[in-house]
Amino acid sequence: MARNRKLYYGWVILGIGFLTIFGGYVCRNTFSVFYPAIVNEFGWTRGDTALIFSINVLVYGLFAPVAGGLADRFRTRYVLAAGALLMGVGMVLCSIASANWQFYILYGVVAAIGLSVAGWAPVATLIANWFVRRRALAFGILGAGFGISLVSASVVQSVISSFGWRTAYVAVGLFVALLIVPISIIFVRRTPAEKGLLPDGITPEQAQADSAREAENEVKSEWHKNEWTLRSAARTRQFWFLFLIFVFSMGVVEQLAISHQVYFYLEVGYDPMAAATFYSIFGICFAIGNLVGSLSDRIGREYFFIPACLVCTAFTSLLFVMKDTSPSWLAPLIATGFGLSFGSIPCVLNATLADLFHGKHYGKISGTMIVGFAVGGTLSPWLAGYMYDITGNYTGSYLMLVTALLATAALMWFVAPRKLNPVKR
Repeated sequence: MARNRKLYYGWVILGIGFLTIFGGYVCRNTFSVFYPAIVNEFGWTRGDTALIFSINVLVYGLFAPVAGGLADRFRTRYVLAAGALLMGVGMVLCSIASANWQFYILYGVVAAIGLSVAGWAPVATLIANWFVRRRALAFGILGAGFGISLVSASVVQSVISSFGWRTAYVAVGLFVALLIVPISIIFVRRTPAEKGLLPDGITPEQAQADSAREAENEVKSEWHKNEWTLRSAARTRQFWFLFLIFVFSMGVVEQLAISHQVYFYLEVGYDPMAAATFYSIFGICFAIGNLVGSLSDRIGREYFFIPACLVCTAFTSLLFVMKDTSPSWLAPLIATGFGLSFGSIPCVLNATLADLFHGKHYGKISGTMIVGFAVGGTLSPWLAGYMYDITGNYTGSYLMLVTALLATAALMWFVAPRKLNPVKR
């Protein structure tokens, strides 16, 4: 019994995963404050400058199946450390860039590959190994790291205002490498078995009871008879519905919001620090929303996910009526509501993917989903900038956000995780 009172090492792994996601995604999620600074420095169009971000997302997504495969085959601690080091180098070298093609290579390719190797696919694979019963909670905490990384925008904006964007790039690159590399090498273990444990820290008796309970559920048993590989998963309609959800939610909505949200507020008259503050509020609320998404462990994935998408659509629609800085409560309301509602979506989506396809090849399956994210995330930031260059407003971008959220809600109903992996009540 004494053994059961010890801290489950999975919580240590989850803490490291949180810090890895937080540190790594500071690199991408601060682009929104670097973006205006680079435009002002070089006088490039918003479309050309947003292409820096789009290339980063594209390369990140295309490399994600490789990164997930590395996590399936090799020691995760070294995979994460190598990715963080490469990411840090890419960010530091951005400080000496003076042409858009240099940003395309350093930020768009080098830093993106590093983020992919130390990013969501390897870390999600690691967490899925350690948590089953509380999977949405675990992914919620992990996703909160992503949300908190958005808060760094205010800090980076302060560095840019005081010392310039080049110094800020050096600071971000060093921070990422020094945070992630040592903790990954020292503490990460790939599976509970390496510590003589079972997922969730349960006892062998509890594991036997769970197996007996699952055997009584014929639908779940039939689905999980498969040892899922990427090829077998890709033969199911659920795989492709989830792929499209990644395109619309994590690709279009998330990346458009990350890359252009500061500009949303600048355009209606807020100063850079106020705009960065609203972006940070969005990040804090995004993190809280991830934790709220853990309720899907109890009520079911789509029964939480679909209403969250609809609430998010309502808050996003308020962007259409934000024309200036009055009323003063509108911008913080949008940042808060958008962050809370959208923040609850990713953890439920990733928990659903792990529920349906977790196994020895989950890293590659998860990585392939990120290709879907890259499809939407590559096009939407560039398209938003291009439409602004033509029309002089963000109305088309707001319409993109609303349409993508409604499509996301509809697609999750057809995935129907309630039929294949019902929640344990």
